[in-house]
Amino acid sequence: MDGRRPNVLLVIADQWAGGRLGAAGHPTVQTPTLDQMARNGVSYTRAYSECPICIPARRTLMTGTTPRTHGDRVFRKSAPMPALPTLAGSFRDAGYQAFCVGKLHVFPERDRIGFDDVLLSEEGRPHLAIDDYSLYLSDQGFTGAAFAHGLPNNNYAHRPWHLPEHCHVTNWATQAMCRTIKRRDPTRPAFWTLSYEAPHPPLAPLAAYMDHYRQFAMEPPLAAPWAADRTKLPHALQALYNYYPDLSEAALQEVKRAYYALCTHLDHQLRVVLGTLREERELDNTIILFCSDHGEMLGDFGLFAKRTFYEGSARVPMILMGLPGDRRVQPGTTDDRLVGLQDVMPTLLDLAGIDVPESCDGIAMHGEARREMLYGEVLENNSASRMIHDGRHKLIWYPAGNVVQLFDLEADPGERTDLADVAGMSPLRARLEAALAAQCYGKDVEEGWVRDGRLVGHDPGPYRPKPDRSFSAQRGMHYPQPPSGTVADNVGFPE
Repeated sequence: MDGRRPNVLLVIADQWAGGRLGAAGHPTVQTPTLDQMARNGVSYTRAYSECPICIPARRTLMTGTTPRTHGDRVFRKSAPMPALPTLAGSFRDAGYQAFCVGKLHVFPERDRIGFDDVLLSEEGRPHLAIDDYSLYLSDQGFTGAAFAHGLPNNNYAHRPWHLPEHCHVTNWATQAMCRTIKRRDPTRPAFWTLSYEAPHPPLAPLAAYMDHYRQFAMEPPLAAPWAADRTKLPHALQALYNYYPDLSEAALQEVKRAYYALCTHLDHQLRVVLGTLREERELDNTIILFCSDHGEMLGDFGLFAKRTFYEGSARVPMILMGLPGDRRVQPGTTDDRLVGLQDVMPTLLDLAGIDVPESCDGIAMHGEARREMLYGEVLENNSASRMIHDGRHKLIWYPAGNVVQLFDLEADPGERTDLADVAGMSPLRARLEAALAAQCYGKDVEEGWVRDGRLVGHDPGPYRPKPDRSFSAQRGMHYPQPPSGTVADNVGFPE
């Protein structure tokens, strides 16, 4: 270091599960860039999304607070950001230039939440405002054609990308971030956020990456006795099974190839960003953190996407690469402390020598303080679920039906054995249930799902499947631009 204040680069993937990295020991997915980052930094093996849904998770990332503090555990796409200090605003107030490229998922869409500027891509949400990626496609002669591939935004149909390679949103985000780095003010440190849309559906990878994965056999999905009879599972899981179609073994393998192709494409493009930092002589003066807003079940237990607290959905990658010689971030190490997305903001601010706002619920991941338990929460309807995690054991509660599951992640990392009704686990279950009940608030208490510190739940009645009238949040042809205005928060959600 030369005495300059460090730059900070936060890289966020969308819907990337924590275990699907080469550095995490995954047998199939190829992630050479992230693996090298792990060798140069710390990998957090117990990192979770407190609310594994896009908007609530990103609010947590950008405010350092839990859903209880920032006010969303539902996916309130038309709700303004809360009046809280933000990650970008805190860096900017400390004299940093703060820029974002990619997905923010805020409302109004052009709210910069503390950034000096944002070059935006929002997964084809033109009802809010046209974004910079859409403008780029128009400049390239492909006005409104981002979703002309015909794939949905929340389903697992797949095909190769339909436009030239440089028009893929992953390439656009990389190019825009590299130019942002090159156009920085050299007299001030920078906070950059690079928020990729991949590997979130639509599964439209570049053909070269799909072809690359033809040489690999896809690993089988996880299965478990507790998931064998779907009719006996909680409403929340039945809704997901109803929303996503069953896939044959061969079809699921192709879905995995498409998903992994998006992952490896992102990994390679991130390398271009790191190369730009290196050539600009800023790499050794830049703190880098890679994470995701939530994971992806990808067929495990027959489930897809997010919204549950199984490892595939709730556990996220978390790789922190510090400055050379910074003893707080030891290269090539792993850390099994319980970490949440709420910890990203205090971690990056503290490493940069900036005071952490008192509003933050999170704690720095590199410090001595460690939490004993992590609480998670999703939704407030019949698909709601809650989690409490003590670092080894995870308890999941479904209020609709009052169903509890308990897993020992040390002995059973694949969550194949539900210990909730094992006699010898009763004291542990009681302890974790009490800890979870103490965290509950709002509708959980008002509706009587929790009473006198006990998990009571409610009877939702028999599950009645609903048709998917949104066709998995299908986008259309975006020229002329669709009507503007807010839309219901539950559009595209399984119920």
